[in-house]
Amino acid sequence: MKGKVWPAEWRERRDPLTGRVVRQLTDYKGHSHHLYFTNPGWYDEGRRLLFGSDRENRTNLFSLDLETGEITQLTDLAPLDPPQEISFLATSVNPTRPEAYFWYGQDLIALDLHSLEERVIYRAPDGFRVSMLNCTADGRSVCVGLFEDLSDRFQVELSHGYVGFYEYWEARPLSRIVEIATDGSRTEVVWEERYWIGHVNTSPTRPRLLTFCHEGPWQLVDQRIWGLDLDTGRVWKIRPREEEGERIGHEYWLADGETIGYHGTVGDRPIFGFIRYDNSERQEATIAAHSMHFHSNDRRLIVGDGSRDKPYLLLWRWEGEEIEGPRVLCGHRSSFHIQQTHVHPRFTPDGRHVLFTSDHTGYGNVYLVEVPEFESLAPLEE
Repeated sequence: MKGKVWPAEWRERRDPLTGRVVRQLTDYKGHSHHLYFTNPGWYDEGRRLLFGSDRENRTNLFSLDLETGEITQLTDLAPLDPPQEISFLATSVNPTRPEAYFWYGQDLIALDLHSLEERVIYRAPDGFRVSMLNCTADGRSVCVGLFEDLSDRFQVELSHGYVGFYEYWEARPLSRIVEIATDGSRTEVVWEERYWIGHVNTSPTRPRLLTFCHEGPWQLVDQRIWGLDLDTGRVWKIRPREEEGERIGHEYWLADGETIGYHGTVGDRPIFGFIRYDNSERQEATIAAHSMHFHSNDRRLIVGDGSRDKPYLLLWRWEGEEIEGPRVLCGHRSSFHIQQTHVHPRFTPDGRHVLFTSDHTGYGNVYLVEVPEFESLAPLEE
């Protein structure tokens, strides 16, 4: 029920590997997850956090009070049949007012986070599937990705084991990036091409700048990271590919809104890097351990989520030209089985904690762990 208040579910435990205190924020016999790591879910001056949760046989959006642990249900949505299952991973918070945006089927919903009033501000055209969305830094627009629905040509379960992932890349679907005014007054297709587009990410400080990617197997796409100027429509390569078989991806904006982080492999070397949106100030290094996802607020401290055989939160520190680490922050033991249970770690805005999801209890839940002094953490053992 919309507006229903759930008592605090949080509990604390000491990580058996590192001794760090980990706070479990949710505890329900159904998956809960924070937003995708490129989409910050904090609002109300950082006092509340959005998360998606499967409760009472439905998937809805919830808000957690970070001072009391109290949980408020924000939506009351009827389930949808595949392939339009409800997911709140792509939810985006307006940075200038208490409003959030999410997909419900083909409808883009604006939700007032105080009154819980909902309104449809856009409907995706028939024949297209919806993708990542992000609000611009001035709060005036939401930018979304769309791509042709090809599920009548091959099996597609992209959130459940990437079924159809290679086939989608190979098919070169018609894709669009659409800018939608948050007041519902204007809609414009700002980019269109016959390549699978994903990961539309707006700069957190520059309202007319975003990145998107050519989606598909990283080693096979022509170029992963692209920039787009919303005023001019100009598109350009960011961190252009330099050799065949490079795997570059999971790009994200740093808090400055100018710099992009990314990771991948070059040859057989796992790498991590930073680059400005104009391809200047590139900084790239070989790292000693791979992770599925990385995040950082700045160029100094980076968190990764390890892998299935090394299920740990790992920290790296960049000092001058040298990258140190990884050091083990805590274990997470997540399965990575579906998108909702990917760890997707990200720093809190103040950098003092790492937010992550894990299903090590059997159900996905949301966790916070404090970030100590880097030197206090043990190096990852090979």
